[in-house]
Amino acid sequence: MKKIEAIVRRSKFEDVKKALYEVGIDWFSYWDITGLGKSTEDLLVRGQVFHSHYIQRHMLSIVVRDQNLETTVQAIMKAARTGEMGDGKIFVSDIQDTYRIRTGETGPEALYNPETTEN
Repeated sequence: MKKIEAIVRRSKFEDVKKALYEVGIDWFSYWDITGLGKSTEDLLVRGQVFHSHYIQRHMLSIVVRDQNLETTVQAIMKAARTGEMGDGKIFVSDIQDTYRIRTGETGPEALYNPETTEN
């Protein structure tokens, strides 16, 4: 099992969510984050440009079975890419184990409801 953490532009979040649903990922966590990096965004407010050193993004956290890793990462990359600086990052790490609290299932079987999906 792998954990995917993806930082994406807020403006691309809906595209990423749709792409994840299309590859069978129908549950993930996300939250608003603010980062500080080399790139900045210029904000136009009432005709005046403001330079922002704080970059607003969404962080997604997804745990997938090993066989779903590549399709999930590719879906995020394709949907989140604009080709400009600041598109985001994806981090992948190993998950040692998973437990479904309701049923006591462990391992990859605890990730998805086998009655509704083949993932």
